Amino acid sequence: MSVVKVIEILAESNESWEAAAQAAVTEVSKTVRNIESVYIENMQAIVKDSKIVKYRVNAKISFLVTD
Repeated sequence: MSVVKVIEILAESNESWEAAAQAAVTEVSKTVRNIESVYIENMQAIVKDSKIVKYRVNAKISFLVTD
């Protein structure tokens, strides 16, 4: 039987939402193995002087639990 765990991560990037999602996966992969998927639940942009300066994502990352 397989067990999958899901954790929720908030991440940001100065480049794009895709880069913010990658930042979430990169950071989690430092301590978690067997990452299987990332689900972007919410996106937010921070605007200054009529330009987007930060992209933020609320990501749910799932990984296989092993012994």
